[in-house]
Parts: sequence; structure tokens; C-alpha cells
Amino acid sequence: MDIDPDKWFYDRVSQNLIQLHSLQDVLYSGQSQFQSIEIIRSGSFGKCLVLDGKIQSSEADEFIYHEALVQPAMITHSCPETVFIAGGGEGATLREVLSHNTVKRAVMIDIDAEVIALCQKFLPDHSRGSFKDKRTELYHADARDYLAKCGEEFDIIIIDLPDPIERGPAYLLYTQEFYQLVKDRLGTNGIICVQAGSAAWNELLNFAAVNHTLRSVFPIVCPYQTDVPSFGGPWGFCLASSNLDPRLLSATEVDNRISARSLTRLKFYDGLTHQGMFSLPKHLRGELSKQTRLITDNEPLYIYQG
Repeated sequence: MDIDPDKWFYDRVSQNLIQLHSLQDVLYSGQSQFQSIEIIRSGSFGKCLVLDGKIQSSEADEFIYHEALVQPAMITHSCPETVFIAGGGEGATLREVLSHNTVKRAVMIDIDAEVIALCQKFLPDHSRGSFKDKRTELYHADARDYLAKCGEEFDIIIIDLPDPIERGPAYLLYTQEFYQLVKDRLGTNGIICVQAGSAAWNELLNFAAVNHTLRSVFPIVCPYQTDVPSFGGPWGFCLASSNLDPRLLSATEVDNRISARSLTRLKFYDGLTHQGMFSLPKHLRGELSKQTRLITDNEPLYIYQG
């Protein structure tokens, strides 16, 4: 192995774990008002978006993460028409939302306009023209502030934000107070889906704390996971609702809804995958059930930043 540090990108997964990616090129490196931004080309995963030193998505496997984040909530709802997205600067979350023929309006709030502009320049296949779709409303604002003031209701609210780091742009969008605000903005049968961080056995704090915090607000909370290779292992998500439980959908019903909505470009998600993601292994179920960490505005959770 070539040990030249300039030829490797150090992705600090946690305080105790670093994942190395061979570095072929740095396409962009800079600092926005809110976070550091890099777009690199790695040997295994192609072009990658890196925020505050952590890989957010890669062109090789972004479809796994974005389909896992978006599709279970969208399919669980019988007819999602209005969708709110917090974050998702690459535009791939928006792409997955707009793939549903039921959607009439998608409101996307990303505080960092530079991330969106850079992704459209360097990672256009992530969004595939979604920002130009007439159903899209894009605002550069604070997502929490927007929800507090808008007075609207949404069928689906998707939280696609970087991990909560101190002084980062997202840490107050993981709290009990924020989830209560989300609940107030969800319509009947509304659903929230949250990317909840690593589901690796030794890095479960964020996933478990998000799950526990959502349970303090919603009567139905369904954690799930899938492997995202560019992230270094299993990744956690949480779906929550007052009325709907995705675990009650059969594989056949999921596939029927996929067909009815003309979702012809899915590469990862289908009925069997849906059931598998929600079938957590015993050790993970046990660890999630034991977690008592409640994330609040006064006691936010910070994930290690290298």
C-alpha cells in the first residue's frame, strides 16, 4: 500500500475509527459560511461530497443511501402529495421524492447555497434536474425556523442533514423540541424520516439517541438500517408517525405501490428490501431499547468531529 498521506483521504468515522479512501483528485476544497466543503474523487467510490471532513455521499453508492432514506416513508404513506426536505444539498433526496407520481409539491430547505451550487456543478447525476422540476420549491434558510413560521402541513418530512457536530449547522435539528415541531407540521397519517448516523455496533450513540428522542414525541417509531459501503458499514434511519407503521406492509404491497407510482429507476429498494431493513438483529434491538439519552435544545448531542 502506498503510504503517502497526500494520496489518501482520511474519513474520521469516530474518535476511534478512521476509514481511508484512495485519493485520486480534489475537485474542490473550500469553506462556506456554515461548514467546510470538499468534493473529491476516490478510487473505489468515484466523486464524493465531503462536509466538515465526513463523506456525505458518493456517486458509486448514493442510490443506496437516498433510496433507503426516502422510499420507505413515501411508500408507507398511501398518497404523499406534499413533502418537506431539510438538507439534502446534493439533490438526490429531492430526486427520489419527485419520482413519485403522487407528489404535487416538494419544499426543500438547505441553509448552505454553496453546497447546492457545487453539487450541481460537480455531481449533476445526483439531482438529475430535480431543482428545475416545477413541483420544487427551494429555499436557503434554517429548516427549523421555516417550519416554525410556515404554518403549513406536510404528508412527509425528511431530515437529511449532516451529523450533529458542535458549531455545525444541524445539531438543533436532532432535538426533542424540533421533533415536536415536526409533529405539529405533519398532516393526518404524516411521517417523518431521519438519517440517524452509524448503525455499527461500536458507534450507536447517535442512532440510539435519535430513536429514543423520537419515541418521546411519536407513538410509532421504527428504526431501520442498511449497509452503505462508502460510509464504512451499516447506517441507521428512523421513521416515525402517529398512525402509520411501515413494518405492517407486506413485500407484495410495497411492490404493488412501487408499480402504481411508476418507480422504474429504483436500484436498491423493493418489497423484500423494505422488510429486510426493518428486521434488525437481536443485539441492535437490545441496544436501542436500552438507550436513555434524550436530545434536547439544552442538552444537544454532538458527534465527534475529527
